Amino acid sequence: MRVLRRQGTTGVGSGLQRAQSFMIVATLLYRASHLTVGVLAVVQRRSHLPLQYVGFAVALGVSVLVYGTALRRGWFDRRHIWADVLVTGCVLPLALCAWGGVREPATIGWAMLLGGSASAVAAIALERLQALTVVALLVVTHFIGYRAVDASPAVIVGHLNSLVTSAILTWAFRWYLRRQGHLLDEANARALAAEAHKARYAERLEHHRALHDTVLATLTTLAAGGIDANAPQVRERCAREAAYLRRLIQQTADEVHHREIGTALEEAVGSVESLQLRVTAQYHDLPQVPPEVAAALGDAVREALNNVRRHAGTGHAYLTATGDPDGGGGAVVTVVDRGPGFDLERYEPGLGLSGSVHGRMAEVGGRAVVDTAPGEGVRVELRWPG
Repeated sequence: MRVLRRQGTTGVGSGLQRAQSFMIVATLLYRASHLTVGVLAVVQRRSHLPLQYVGFAVALGVSVLVYGTALRRGWFDRRHIWADVLVTGCVLPLALCAWGGVREPATIGWAMLLGGSASAVAAIALERLQALTVVALLVVTHFIGYRAVDASPAVIVGHLNSLVTSAILTWAFRWYLRRQGHLLDEANARALAAEAHKARYAERLEHHRALHDTVLATLTTLAAGGIDANAPQVRERCAREAAYLRRLIQQTADEVHHREIGTALEEAVGSVESLQLRVTAQYHDLPQVPPEVAAALGDAVREALNNVRRHAGTGHAYLTATGDPDGGGGAVVTVVDRGPGFDLERYEPGLGLSGSVHGRMAEVGGRAVVDTAPGEGVRVELRWPG
């Protein structure tokens, strides 16, 4: 319970803190209803019972201390609770009987009502043994007070029942609200953990895609022996990808998004041309898009061109990028080769096509469409928005 209380006072917006704030307001309204009865009772008897003004002022001052501090700090101060119980719940009724000229139950009833709200606050703010002590003390004090003004047994029993019931109901109220607040905090913690896990998985998946599209593509080409490993452009690409691997291992790599579609596409073209794939590129009326969209288009094009280099067997690809012909501010990018093509119905897409092309476009609200057939080459169309 100590851990939960610490969370409630420091965790802004936590479920437990909200529950405690609600309990403060609820008991404040309970006390306000009793003070309202008190002010009406005192005003009606202002001529012959002036000491009740003093008693009401004391009760009002203690109430402001208890609830003002609770609202400011987020929970009740136990010292103030004991002051409220002793002054408002115990001393005030007996003082009115002894020196206030009270001789009948109706003239002391408003002071007795304050004991009900005092027992309610004690039940939620004090430890169980202390709360039981408070209730017992109030019961004894109020029994003596009502006996002093010759109250009937029905009035005494009814009032003492109200004292005890207020404490029990408020304690049950506190238990339920704290339990719900605790469950809400646990649910929020699980949601945050799941979100963090999702973010870590997304970051790891992005690294996997980048490795697949860059380092793995380079190593595969070198292993196949189709290019000169000592060529300057190949060595430059290897150095660039080695630096990327070094940053990845050190976990200091930052995502640097391209600001323009043209820049992103040109970098993708340059990346595959260093592996001896010739690309004929045409750009027309390229739109302004968010940085993450430009980066996704560039990465998807890089993988589409890698597929041409690996599978088309032509050594030549065609890239076209234009604005959306419908004038909606979108972009359309196509990668075409004149290779042998394949049967889409019998093809199982691998990580490159499903993750690096379709996946990247879906993540930014776009889509990728592959159009091919045996003997007809491959056409990959990227659209944003999808």
